[in-house]
Amino acid sequence: MMARPLVSMAGVGLVVLSSAAHTHSPTIDCWKKKQTIFCEVGFSDGSKARGKDVSVISYDEEILATKQADKFSRVEFQVPEDGLEYYIYFDAKHEFPIEVDYGEL
Repeated sequence: MMARPLVSMAGVGLVVLSSAAHTHSPTIDCWKKKQTIFCEVGFSDGSKARGKDVSVISYDEEILATKQADKFSRVEFQVPEDGLEYYIYFDAKHEFPIEVDYGEL
């Protein structure tokens, strides 16, 4: 009689593990060309992140610019003033946000 509840609990565990395997993490790819920063955002399953916010933030935590990803999941920013240290921040509002340091561009 105890076997039946244990089998049910095992089934519940499989469902929970299965749903966790289907989550997708945010992704970001940024590069700089002259005085423009280009970024493409999305998710690890290949889906786009249209309309999601991407920000350029100084090391003093000042938001320098925020834009929403376009229909191609891309954003463009002007490079901040010379000597200013900054990072690009993408938070898809689930999983963990991603940051790209200016030195990685």
